[in-house]
Amino acid sequence: MKIGNVTLKSNALFAPVAGFSDVALRSLCYKYGAGLCYTEMVSAKGLLYKNKNTAFLLATLPSEQPKAVQLFGNDPEVFYKVAKSEEIAPFDVIDINMGCPVPKIVSNGEGSALMENPPLIEEIVRATKESGKAVSCKFRIGFNSPSVIECALSAEKGGADMITVHGRLRSDYYAGEANHFYCKQVKEAVSVPVVANGDIRTREDYLNVLNYTGADGVMIARGALGRPFVFSEILGIPFSVNIKSDVLKQIAVAKQYYPESVLVNIMKKHLCYWAKSARLPKKTNLVFTSLKNYDEMTEAVEKYFS
Repeated sequence: MKIGNVTLKSNALFAPVAGFSDVALRSLCYKYGAGLCYTEMVSAKGLLYKNKNTAFLLATLPSEQPKAVQLFGNDPEVFYKVAKSEEIAPFDVIDINMGCPVPKIVSNGEGSALMENPPLIEEIVRATKESGKAVSCKFRIGFNSPSVIECALSAEKGGADMITVHGRLRSDYYAGEANHFYCKQVKEAVSVPVVANGDIRTREDYLNVLNYTGADGVMIARGALGRPFVFSEILGIPFSVNIKSDVLKQIAVAKQYYPESVLVNIMKKHLCYWAKSARLPKKTNLVFTSLKNYDEMTEAVEKYFS
């Protein structure tokens, strides 16, 4: 599978998941066969104005190949400048967030709010493509009603190299089941690769969604939290899992990039998903969410994971 001139090793992608798609988890997703892993969403305006909090979000490993970043915003001029910036230079692919349902983002006319303005979608994509990088767009099926076909065509007209469709409306947030009918419609409407996203957790889901939609690939979000090996599973790649080893590797990578306080706060959330994957008692989450420092964290991992 290709996004513009960027070749991927597989057609299973790890989504930009706010608060989770950090450099450490991405390293494990690549290990288990993900073809591309996006950073969590980063404010284009925050980058333009050198917001210090964005540096953590842009951390990458040399082994991450290719590298992909997701930006959110609503100003084509800002996207034009940021896409050509030094901070974005290491990335091969820029994804534009056009699906985030969070009120704080939507109220600023960003994320899924862009789906109510297809001409602006075209402008933003065209401005971002001036960087010469591959550009993808991640949509929902609409805001309050389906509109993704028109939005995808606008993105393609602006030069988008790939379209991802999350099978829910903005108004659905994450409730109910993903509806992949509109991904199928988008695939029939555009000529660039299309990726299906939403409720893909097993190899059966993967095969069924690809067969139904005709999509070129899939994108996994929550299904990879605590289960980065889901990529090997859905792709049919033989694998073995040692959860303790993977968690310790994740911590070791994160420690290279984040100060202790940030590291602990990030890993608390991840450990709760790992606990679910390892089928630990729910009360174990209380232990993980109360961790205060690196030593407590590694001791807890050694104690609770086998």
